[in-house]
Amino acid sequence: MKDVLRRLWCEDEGQDIAEYAVMLAVILVIVVGTIRLIGTNANNVFSSVASSIQ
Repeated sequence: MKDVLRRLWCEDEGQDIAEYAVMLAVILVIVVGTIRLIGTNANNVFSSVASSIQ
């Protein structure tokens, strides 16, 4: 059992997967935040244009 744990602790392959997962999570947070910000601003612009047309 100690040998298995030692091999898991020393192997570097699992760290690559974790790094990619963290990078993906950060990118997703940035994209979702940007889309929400642009969506809110676009909604305000369309609302003001619609009210000025009427």
